[in-house]
Parts: sequence; structure tokens; C-alpha cells
Amino acid sequence: MPDASSMGYSQISVVESGRLAFVSGQVAWTPAGEPAPSDLAEQARLVFQNANAALHGLGATTRDLAMVRIFMVDLTPERLEMLMPLFTEWCDGAKPSLTGVAVAALAGADLQIEMEMTVRLPS
Repeated sequence: MPDASSMGYSQISVVESGRLAFVSGQVAWTPAGEPAPSDLAEQARLVFQNANAALHGLGATTRDLAMVRIFMVDLTPERLEMLMPLFTEWCDGAKPSLTGVAVAALAGADLQIEMEMTVRLPS
């Protein structure tokens, strides 16, 4: 297998037994309902902010991530190259399993990226 860790993620995650949380549909929507930014990088930052809020609510951090799935409209190598450094920075050294999925559209016409997470809940 290729060395995915050099890209900031793992192809295999081993999780100790315990409780899991499944966090769905983190998109570039704000609690105040402002429209999503048009820029992919800004949308990604907002998605990661929302994901942090979900993790915090669970008493977890990115180090507790087992699996992340990112769904992206117009998934191209160039857009992926722009996203991965932001993802790696957000992970803060954690390297969860990661799957990227190209999609035709998301729940809102202005959305370009959506992320779901599988989280091992800390004891």
C-alpha cells in the first residue's frame, strides 16, 4: 500500500473497543444561518469548525477519529491538493482513515464539501 501518512491520513485505523459516535453531514453552514462562502478553502475551514464543535460536544478531539469521509463537488486533483493541507492542519497530528468521494451535488446548491466522522468516544 502507498504511504498515506505522508499525505496526513491512514489507510487503516485500529480502534480499541468502546463506544463509537457517528457524526454526519458537517457542511459550511453557520449556527446563524449565513450563506456558505463561495471559496472551497473557506468552506473547508467552516466544515472543520463545525466538526470541532461536534467533537467538543462528544468530549473528543481529532485524535479520537477512526474514520473520516469527505464528499466533494467537482473533486479534481487541484482541489484535493488545496484541501489536504487544511485537513492535515485540522487533524493536528492525528491520522484517521480517510475516504474522499466525488459527488454531483450536496444538500445545498452552494455547498462544495461535506464531512462525516466515526469517533471513538474517550473513556
